[in-house]
Amino acid sequence: MTITVAEHSGFCFGVREALRKTEETIDKKKDNLGKIFTFGPLIHNDSVIEELAQKGVVAIFDFSETKPGDTVIIRSHGETEQFYEEAKKFQINLVDATCPFVKKIHELVKEATKQGYQVIIVGDPNHAEVKGIKGWTQDRGIVVSSIEEAKMVTADSLFVVAQTTIRQSYFDEIVSELQNKNKVLVKNTICNATQDRQKSCMELAKKSDMMIVIGGKNSSNSKKLYEIAKKNCEKSYFVQNKKDLPLKEVTKCNKIGIAAGASSPERIIKEVIAAMSEAIANKELHEEEMNGMDALMDEIEKSLRLPSRGEVVTGEIVHVTNRYIVVNLGCKKDGIIPKEELTLDGDEELTDLFQEGDEIQAKVIKTDDGDGNILLSKKKLEVNEHWDEINEALENKSVVNAKIVKEVKGGVIAVYKEVSGFIPMSQLSDRFVEKADEFIGKVLPVKVSRVDQRRNKAVFSHKAYLSEEKAKKVAEIWEGLNVGDIVEGTVMRFTDYGAFVDIGGLDGLLHISEISWGKLKHPQEALEIGQKVNVKILSMNTEKGKISLGLKQNQPEPWSIIDEKYQVGQVIKGKVVQIKDYGAFVELEPGLDGLVHISEVAYKRVTNIADEISVGQEVDAKILEIDKERKRISLSIKETLEPPIFEENAEEAEAVSEEE
Repeated sequence: MTITVAEHSGFCFGVREALRKTEETIDKKKDNLGKIFTFGPLIHNDSVIEELAQKGVVAIFDFSETKPGDTVIIRSHGETEQFYEEAKKFQINLVDATCPFVKKIHELVKEATKQGYQVIIVGDPNHAEVKGIKGWTQDRGIVVSSIEEAKMVTADSLFVVAQTTIRQSYFDEIVSELQNKNKVLVKNTICNATQDRQKSCMELAKKSDMMIVIGGKNSSNSKKLYEIAKKNCEKSYFVQNKKDLPLKEVTKCNKIGIAAGASSPERIIKEVIAAMSEAIANKELHEEEMNGMDALMDEIEKSLRLPSRGEVVTGEIVHVTNRYIVVNLGCKKDGIIPKEELTLDGDEELTDLFQEGDEIQAKVIKTDDGDGNILLSKKKLEVNEHWDEINEALENKSVVNAKIVKEVKGGVIAVYKEVSGFIPMSQLSDRFVEKADEFIGKVLPVKVSRVDQRRNKAVFSHKAYLSEEKAKKVAEIWEGLNVGDIVEGTVMRFTDYGAFVDIGGLDGLLHISEISWGKLKHPQEALEIGQKVNVKILSMNTEKGKISLGLKQNQPEPWSIIDEKYQVGQVIKGKVVQIKDYGAFVELEPGLDGLVHISEVAYKRVTNIADEISVGQEVDAKILEIDKERKRISLSIKETLEPPIFEENAEEAEAVSEEE
């Protein structure tokens, strides 16, 4: 089985630059950049977006979610001309990560619009890049996405550009129809990287049994790669990461091609390759892998052990040096046991352990060592005992400690006492391992997965040990938890719908609705990565391994203690959180809102409440009514203001003053 990656795969220049600028901005956060946002998802890859969220960078879709001094990163798709003007109004720091090729299109269509051309944009009207391009045509540009739409264009003097990620054939077909008009100027703005990516995908698909296209579910260029792959290879699959792989189908194919969209990190590509390789290895454990392993172990045996075995003999030691022992075997040849064929601890010397006249047992490994002696080994006897321990570990599924001595093709060699075993790279850890350098010289607990003592071969797995230990730890944690328990946890990562909290080895979901009694747009408004929180266990599903957590339950529900904090007539400070035609909602505290009716905003007649107050504004308000049954609070802002002195009252006051 071969796995081939298309020549042009992974991050394109624009995406790579956008990520680089984002990382630089994160590094400069200490320079008082305020909060950092991206306007829309930076790239169409959920894994990268989640990593950025863990670093405090989240996507927004409206400047109202920012404060003056915050930083907003423009993604590689680019934005409209109006976007930059709005950023100035909101006093936003902009980091422009627009792809240079997209930026060039903005300049082209802006100039063409000034010269009176009707700009035609060939592409998807819902794509962020296309919307941005149109915004540089004073919104007069026409987006064409089909031959039928091209036929409906009635204007002349056309200036035609393309979305950078569309197929060349798709662009050519539409341009051919548009060129029937009078005076048509065409600028082929499809990115070269896109064309190269699509061409290499097509060529690879034609000679592959299966194609795997890696990309984000919302990535336009990745979807087009999938269309090309599917057209040229029947077995084509679109995946976001290794979890989406059709592994059963993978094991049936010999030639597998991989193409990756412009938003696919190299890390995910490598993980997909590793997952497929491991699936093939597991399926053919007794065929391809074992055959290769047998050949490998034969090679190892030649390099680490002497090639033959003989009978066990007993003899008398007749001479001892610090380099070898001479043994009288009762025949015309003496036996020689070199120092390296004996087991010594630390700085022990042979002359300290053995004396002339002692009886010793050893195993014949060569009948002639080249000098007329019989080469013996005491270690080989001890190895039999060590093999017994290895077989017992296999049968009882127990653990032995093996030292990693060197890396070989496909894995590493690990030694348990005098027994050498092979650990495939996929079994070296419970994470993806590309190079084994960090493990060389370490002693690791391993499980014995295969033994062939006749051929002096053993296969170990450190991953199996780690998985078993993790399962034990998780089981212990589950046994110690109960619904209703309050436990300490650490906030690990965010999603739009909540936060995942580590409660001692298990991740539980703290849904956004369970964080606060008030309404939140994103969990980041109330929590920070690494923050310690006391959470309540709301539910547990052992079969699915899911735990639901609550944070707001540690505080009383505001309505349950409202009499203790609020009374009619009381003046409170609150924040305007929502404006309707009939009034404004003011938050007294999270989970407790009151309504200021439009008639209670000011003493004058108010027709548009937004002219008087705005969302986010802090106001003083007087409590007019508390309805606990309906959970409603009526507030008045005007009751906290000085009543105005009307003109007729002022004249009366002046007349009285003159009479006096």
